[in-house]
Amino acid sequence: MDQLFDVSLFASALRMVTPILLAALGGAICARVGLFNVGLEGLMLVGAFTAIVGNYMTGNIIFAVLFAMICTLVFSLLFAYMSIHLRANVIVVGIALNFLALGLTTFALRAIFDVRGAFYDKDMTGLPKWDIPFVENIPWLGDVLSGHSVLVYLSIVIVLGLQYFLFKTVTGFRLLAAGENPTAARSLGIKVSRLQYGAVLLCGALCGLAGAQLSLGNVTMFTEGMTSGRGFIALVATMLGQSNPLGVAAASFLFGFMESLSIRLQGFALPTQFTYMVPYVVTIVAMFFFKDKGYLEEARKSNESSR
Repeated sequence: MDQLFDVSLFASALRMVTPILLAALGGAICARVGLFNVGLEGLMLVGAFTAIVGNYMTGNIIFAVLFAMICTLVFSLLFAYMSIHLRANVIVVGIALNFLALGLTTFALRAIFDVRGAFYDKDMTGLPKWDIPFVENIPWLGDVLSGHSVLVYLSIVIVLGLQYFLFKTVTGFRLLAAGENPTAARSLGIKVSRLQYGAVLLCGALCGLAGAQLSLGNVTMFTEGMTSGRGFIALVATMLGQSNPLGVAAASFLFGFMESLSIRLQGFALPTQFTYMVPYVVTIVAMFFFKDKGYLEEARKSNESSR
């Protein structure tokens, strides 16, 4: 048991939780304005691929992350335009974007790198690891918290910042008003469409960071469909967290820990088919015990909220 739940397991869980957490926070912001964004999977995949492209083309890790954010922002505009301006069903739009992202990244992988399946360059460097002063010298805690990429620590700052923004600022309450009752919000002079566009763009930026952590932080390569359902897990984390950043962070850590545990179980001679199932089984179980039906009602009304 000590070999299973050791320091490296929790350190790995912190890395695994970051892409899920960043995408889930983006989904929470969209949910605040009444948009049920099912396209988190596709946005993460675009971010992961463009981060590799930016790193390969420029050789600069900062430009690579910024390039991933910009490309994902542009891709998220498709969701915003179709769901807000054209008033299309957000569920259908999100699913369509997921398939579009999968096809585009597969095609671009062959068009840009002339490879199939995966791309790896031994000269390409990933996100640098940060050692936290003083903390790194603390037994056990230093091994868990120190030595991660900057995006891991940035995700924690974003959680705290969004918690303050959503519940302590006027704009945060306007976001909630735009999602709860857009008609009443418009009668008060609130620009609902503008807030929704801003929320979707912010979601795109966060998913770009999530994809960059996935392809440059956890590993330094890109494989077709490498998100492997993490966008849908992030969507469940958004629902379990009730669009509250702290609740979303707690739910994301649960799923990230289970993903890390599934990898660790492979070293105990367990069938890989079983270990790969662990995060998704936990996701289904979490949804089974999810009793709040209000979120389902919000999903049904989300198409009306964009009008």
